[in-house]
Amino acid sequence: MFDQYLIRKDSLRNVSCDGKTKGFQFAVRIADYRGAILSLHNGYYVKCDGVEYPRDLQKFAINGKSPRTFEELKTCVWEHWDYDDEGIVYIEKEGGLAPGRHTIALQQSILSMYGYTAHDEEWIKNPPKPGSGAGAGKTDVICQFELELQK
Repeated sequence: MFDQYLIRKDSLRNVSCDGKTKGFQFAVRIADYRGAILSLHNGYYVKCDGVEYPRDLQKFAINGKSPRTFEELKTCVWEHWDYDDEGIVYIEKEGGLAPGRHTIALQQSILSMYGYTAHDEEWIKNPPKPGSGAGAGKTDVICQFELELQK
């Protein structure tokens, strides 16, 4: 139901540092109406124009803080991502994206916070791979978005 609103349509931009384009970014919202503790945020399945960008090429920024890896977010047990707050997903890609329209496939992986289930302890030690369906929470499908690269 909320899947079509996960990415803000006008948020796709290239990211530059020291005059070099290092990747791209887009704004996301959480699909869980209660929000989540950041330590449960496990990353994204991201495929842009047919190329998959695994979790180790992703960073996430929320709550006015600098982009962090999902390994760093595992320690954020007191920081919350509220339902209506936008986060920014950063994808490392040398040269960024070309001008024009891009197709992004996306699935959030946010681990459950509704009490203990048999896989919880295993997922803490070995989080599921985003896009596998495990740990997808309220986004149980991979969503597709057509976005125009902004300047």
